[in-house]
Amino acid sequence: MKIKGNIVDIENRRIYKGTVITENNMIKDIIEENNNNTEYILPGLINSHVHIESSMVTPLEFSKEAIKHGTVAVVTDPHEIANVIGVEGINFMLENSKLSPLKFYFGVPSCVPATSFETSGAIIDSKITDTLLQKDEFKFLSEMMNFPGVIYDDNEIHNKLKSALKYNKRIDGHAPGLKGEDLKKYINSGISTDHECTTYKEAEEKINLGMKVQIREGSAAKDFNNLYQLIDNHTDNTMICTDDTHPDDLVKGHINVIIKQALDKEVDIFNILQTVCVNPVKHYNLEVGLLQKGDLADFIVIDNFDNFNILKTVINGKIQFENNKIQFNNTSFNEINNFNAKSISINDISLSKTSNNKFNVISCFDGDLFTKRSLETIKTKNNTFISDTETDILKIVVYNRYVESKPIVGFIKGFGLKYGAIAQSIAHDSHNIIAVGTNDDDIVAAINKIVENKGGICLSNDNNIYDIKLEIAGLMTNKPVTEIAEKYEFITKKTIELGSKLKSPFMTLSFMALLVIPEIKIGDKGIFDGLKFEFID
Repeated sequence: MKIKGNIVDIENRRIYKGTVITENNMIKDIIEENNNNTEYILPGLINSHVHIESSMVTPLEFSKEAIKHGTVAVVTDPHEIANVIGVEGINFMLENSKLSPLKFYFGVPSCVPATSFETSGAIIDSKITDTLLQKDEFKFLSEMMNFPGVIYDDNEIHNKLKSALKYNKRIDGHAPGLKGEDLKKYINSGISTDHECTTYKEAEEKINLGMKVQIREGSAAKDFNNLYQLIDNHTDNTMICTDDTHPDDLVKGHINVIIKQALDKEVDIFNILQTVCVNPVKHYNLEVGLLQKGDLADFIVIDNFDNFNILKTVINGKIQFENNKIQFNNTSFNEINNFNAKSISINDISLSKTSNNKFNVISCFDGDLFTKRSLETIKTKNNTFISDTETDILKIVVYNRYVESKPIVGFIKGFGLKYGAIAQSIAHDSHNIIAVGTNDDDIVAAINKIVENKGGICLSNDNNIYDIKLEIAGLMTNKPVTEIAEKYEFITKKTIELGSKLKSPFMTLSFMALLVIPEIKIGDKGIFDGLKFEFID
């Protein structure tokens, strides 16, 4: 195969007219010669940290969209499904990914469960971690979210870190707000990346101490505008990732969209391409070509740098996307789940009035995983505490999906709902059922629909139910991304019509159970202080 155009040579920082010649899965030669083709040929794009499960579809279905957007490889952490089904869930992701030409590079989840303060569906201890890290299909130890365990010398955590170092595998980090001596200890344990930076100052401190920073621009957490200057100022130590991308965003674009954002900010073209093409390959030692003679033939063709429209995606020498069409048609119908929850009643989430009507309330914010804690007076009716739409203090519930237990009830500000309730079985990282709503009837109806479907998303409003069934681990479906994106956009629009102030209310809700990100969250065992790592009354 011969492809002519403007060849983008990132290593030598030049663009020249030429022809790329491929044979089998390799680049046989690159010849510099004049031609009339105005298109640009450049290395394929790489997402340096992504949870496929957040797209709500399988790796195969995810790949069909990602390849359209010029992605040739992803560095991915199967952490979500591992918390639901353990090693069996990881194996599902590995096997399903083999149906796709996209290059998936998996890590071994380091925190299953994410913390000891919640109930997950599986445990992956240091012995299992060591066994998995010995295998070639695992490139790294996935994000070490339990940074207190690293800092305070938890033996189990450090055994996992030692295994990764023993097998010469990279260790990904997750250290929101960590700084000073604690950060130094965290990095000195062998952890080499972080995707949780929200300020330039935080990112630069981590880079100066030897970390690589992955600028995250996902569906809920959007840090690009705060961090994009790293691309020019710390090019060698910066990568780009989405972390969590919901289906409605994936159909609109992937890493290519972030590149366009960078170019709009007048970031140097070679610097941004280095962060999304070269740096992940070198850091994780990926088998991905960089558009050089003798490399694997992994590259894309675009129209120009103003529009950055993907015209072709080539992986291992085969055109996998061309003429606006994916060139492969593999399908999968396998299902796997772990769901034991039973229906609940209003009595299960009712809170009787006490002498003290003040509660620790969670405040959430659009586009931010961090929350704030405040002591608020909660409205009462018929001697029970209830949601109050006037003050936007709504009831939030987490219900264990794995073992029989009483739902945990708290209160939250920031959702803005005036009517109805929403619920889902996507609740990072243990993925119990989480719901928020304006009244107990709708909260219970939404939760019970999730129970009936054994996982998914639901909106309930005055006996009207809208839902998305996620039959794989309560996280994903075998259906195409476009179909799920359409349903997800519809249910999100309905939620906003009911008053939600959030652009991605379901994504934000999913992170309200993520105990490892401060300041205050809710899990299946109680309200949690993410700063002190302890439960709150």
